[in-house]
Amino acid sequence: MSAGMTMTAATTAARARRARRSDRAGTLVVHGLLIVFALLAIAPILLVVVNSFKTTPAIFEHPFALPNADTFSTGGYERVFQRGHFVDNYRNSLIVTLSSTVLTLVLATLAAFALTEYRVRFAPLVGGFFVAGIMLPIRLGTVPILKTMIAWGLMDTLTALVLVYTAMSLPLGVALLMTYFRSVPHELKEAARIDGAGELRTLSVTLPVVRPGLAAVASVTMLPIWNDLWFPLILAPSQENQTVTLGVQQFVGQFLNDYPALLGALTLGAVPLVVLFVVFSRQFIQGLSQGIGK
Repeated sequence: MSAGMTMTAATTAARARRARRSDRAGTLVVHGLLIVFALLAIAPILLVVVNSFKTTPAIFEHPFALPNADTFSTGGYERVFQRGHFVDNYRNSLIVTLSSTVLTLVLATLAAFALTEYRVRFAPLVGGFFVAGIMLPIRLGTVPILKTMIAWGLMDTLTALVLVYTAMSLPLGVALLMTYFRSVPHELKEAARIDGAGELRTLSVTLPVVRPGLAAVASVTMLPIWNDLWFPLILAPSQENQTVTLGVQQFVGQFLNDYPALLGALTLGAVPLVVLFVVFSRQFIQGLSQGIGK
């Protein structure tokens, strides 16, 4: 009996060791692939940044080398700020992005709370419209949007961009926040109402519970808005209202042969996106994953 039990224990231990080795091998393979994909994604960005600090001959002779005392130059960035309008472009992008994000958060929060809290017959229909808005790209309505902005006297203004981006971001924001508001304990809201809280106060009580969803909506709203080129080109093309993306695109078209300045402009356009993603990537991934699982 004891011999049989000993053999069974030894077999189980051997299987456990093999399983651990297999898990370690699988983990190494997965991490190796992730490192390769990360390098493939980061390498072009680093190449652009490094070469933006070189002279033109150094870019062509040693494109993969780091700048040294002979090849280092900030002339490209100097020409970018002398001939371009990147300070104004950054200001415009910042105004449009922050305004659209705040409006989206406020309106999406109110709409999602109402659709999940109040039992009315048309609530599922309204929710369906928001879902349909996710599937239909807003660029299909460029002509009606253009006519509307002309009729309202908002052409070539930052207000037009804020309104369009808010409308573009609301469907996903509402759909995502609805999953979070459904997970708020009913007892929490009832306790607030019993204490005499109004609806807005009850909503404020639930906001800490849905904070990951708010962070996810903010991140998923900011990145596409900052990186968009289509609507700034259509609705706000003038020099004083240009965003960073549009400014980079027009600078590239004008100074195509000035490679240090060209790479410097591309770096100035890409750095904000990288910073935004680094700052909000954890909230973005956590908020979306939790929202899907609710």
